[in-house]
Amino acid sequence: MLLIKNINIHTMAEKDSKEGFLGSIVVEEGKIKDIIKGDFKKEFSGEVIDGNGLEVYPGFIDCHSHLGLDGSGIGYEGQDYNELNKFLTPELRGLDGLNPMDPSLRKAYEGGVTTVGTGPGSANIIGGTFVAIKTYGKRIDDMVVKDPVAMKCAFGENPKRVYREKGISTRMSTAANFRDILNKAKEYMEKKENASDNSKKPEFNSKYEALIPVLKKEIPLKAHAHQANDIFTALRIAREFDLNITLEHVTEGHLISEELAKENVRLAVGPSLSHPVKFEMQHVTFETPGVLSKAGCDVSIITDAPVIPQEYLPLCAGLAVKWGMDEYEALKAITINPAKHLGIEDRVGSIEIGKDSDLVITNGNPMKLETEVKYVLIDGEVVFNR
Repeated sequence: MLLIKNINIHTMAEKDSKEGFLGSIVVEEGKIKDIIKGDFKKEFSGEVIDGNGLEVYPGFIDCHSHLGLDGSGIGYEGQDYNELNKFLTPELRGLDGLNPMDPSLRKAYEGGVTTVGTGPGSANIIGGTFVAIKTYGKRIDDMVVKDPVAMKCAFGENPKRVYREKGISTRMSTAANFRDILNKAKEYMEKKENASDNSKKPEFNSKYEALIPVLKKEIPLKAHAHQANDIFTALRIAREFDLNITLEHVTEGHLISEELAKENVRLAVGPSLSHPVKFEMQHVTFETPGVLSKAGCDVSIITDAPVIPQEYLPLCAGLAVKWGMDEYEALKAITINPAKHLGIEDRVGSIEIGKDSDLVITNGNPMKLETEVKYVLIDGEVVFNR
């Protein structure tokens, strides 16, 4: 067992104060066993971390990353986030391309980022499934929190740019191809379900099989969309087929905040620490998370790593605060909100009894540059200390 005693605890649970409270945390077998308010003065026989003068937060979470799919310091050999031969590849699994030995994962957890949603990029109209993983480990199968968490899809410039010589030259063709495969997958699913015996089942199709969990609303579409018009196209298609959807990037979200608040979908905002590298990002600003949050939207802040190094997720939250976001809402945007975005809030995202013991101990506000990360725990193990 491990005791973290006499530390200021920020649980990020709704029942607790925004300022945190003095208390202690007992960790056993990778889980949070107990949370004690006030001074801890009892005898304890296990390992002890003295939290005097320190702060503890739930491990930070990025719900939209490509961590482990883009090798550090190398080119094509390590680029495993986009399949560039076919524009409809729902059968691909991000899990199969991840390299847990890449140095970017170590930098992530040393910066306090303990869980990420990672998977295919946005070259393809449908790119494959995202997976939620812990950032510490040697074998990716042992690092999985949930697989799959979503089906990646993309609207706007990227599919047009990559496949303009293969039939995707307009936003209209992107939407038409998307609708086409969803209709075919729906027909395939219905034939399977209505078949009275194996002889009447349709021939196996890996693309359609991969889309069945989307059609059954078991996982959402994870829709890359920067511009307002692309955001609305993604929502339009999701409503047509009665699908769950999350919106990713949402660069122009601050221009349509009232409309997005009506939609009641989860938003992953970023990467905002970036030059507008393409036209659809011309309105990029750190004001976006705060504007959307104040409008009543559920906001997560993302790095889109490696666009922004994964370890700078708390810095991105701090910049959102600088540009008008409420400080507590910014903390939620890198803890409990992305946990809900990925559907893993039963395990991570807040400090509560029974949840995974993923903890970040700092000597101050983690969103400020001068703050140091002192300890990081993942599944109860101290994986970093300074």
